[in-house]
Amino acid sequence: MGILASTADERVKHVSWTDDSMSVDLVDGRTITVPIVWYPRLLNASPKERENWKTSGGGYGIHWPDIDEDLSVEGLLRGIPAHDFS
Repeated sequence: MGILASTADERVKHVSWTDDSMSVDLVDGRTITVPIVWYPRLLNASPKERENWKTSGGGYGIHWPDIDEDLSVEGLLRGIPAHDFS
């Protein structure tokens, strides 16, 4: 196993937004940036609803209680867009 594998920590540290994207900072220093259009519930949410997030799954996920949306770090890293089930 390489050195990088033992130091990777994919837990969520912070979530931030631009008009077109969401960025998720991880504990290990990486940042994942994805297009917000991939996540219709987040795209249609108000700024206040987007900012009301908490970590889930031991820090490996993000939950937005106001819009009942959940994303995993694994899904973000794999580049998997959400399906709109609303």
